[in-house]
Amino acid sequence: MSCNEKVWINGEISTVIAASDRGLSYGDGLFETIRIVAGKLSFEQLHWQRLATGCKYLKIKCDNAQLKNEVSRFLNWTHATEGIIKIIITRGSGGRGYNPAECHAPQRILSLHPLPMYPASLSYEGIAVKLCQLRLGHSALAGIKHLNRLEQVLARSEWTNSRYHEGLLQSVDGWLVEGTMSNIFLIGEHNTLMTPRLERYGVAGVCRQYILNQASHWGFQVKEIDIPLTALFHAKEVFVCNSVNGIWPVVACEQNRWRVGVVTQIIRDNVADKLHA
Repeated sequence: MSCNEKVWINGEISTVIAASDRGLSYGDGLFETIRIVAGKLSFEQLHWQRLATGCKYLKIKCDNAQLKNEVSRFLNWTHATEGIIKIIITRGSGGRGYNPAECHAPQRILSLHPLPMYPASLSYEGIAVKLCQLRLGHSALAGIKHLNRLEQVLARSEWTNSRYHEGLLQSVDGWLVEGTMSNIFLIGEHNTLMTPRLERYGVAGVCRQYILNQASHWGFQVKEIDIPLTALFHAKEVFVCNSVNGIWPVVACEQNRWRVGVVTQIIRDNVADKLHA
């Protein structure tokens, strides 16, 4: 059995889901992508919190205790010491049409995947990012990690070469929002961290939340604000983050260049310690 064939559905070995499942029909569900380190889940509590928040918002009745037990058994069954576990929760099946009233059995899908093959040097030497053409509109689902990620799919399709390792997305009204698979931070005057507000668009990443929680302990002030594109180009340092890769310093975007600064290095190392703890 290969890594990608290790799949459970509702606590049993399976790769089959009903064609009527609303996750397939409407993107009606949520997911978490969690890094496994030494057989444990990185940023575990933050992932569970975000999943619970998303289920509450979508009114999907997922038994968290049951799900946690299944994840623990799944990790024991796979003997995974490193990799990625993807947790998908769908509303389940309930007939054709948007009305979810007849859906009473959410589906729980667990799958194991290898770590992405990114060179470790990206965390130290930094990456070039592309400014994507696709713009994000206001969304009632802002912040949560729902299954409909077509905007990210389209944005990621804007480049095929190896020059870029991430693309940056703006909103329809011109604010900087996030990367296709990451959140973004800028370092401004007095080493203040700035990251875009995500009440109207974007995904509230787990690594982003960890930085927001810990910034004051590291000696930094952090602000969640609307950020125009010009602020990106005038920042002292820039980095992107997610809970699988940690921190990637941004060293190039368009004609702009940045160094891998001291603030980014401090946050990178602290996040790496947490990620691999």
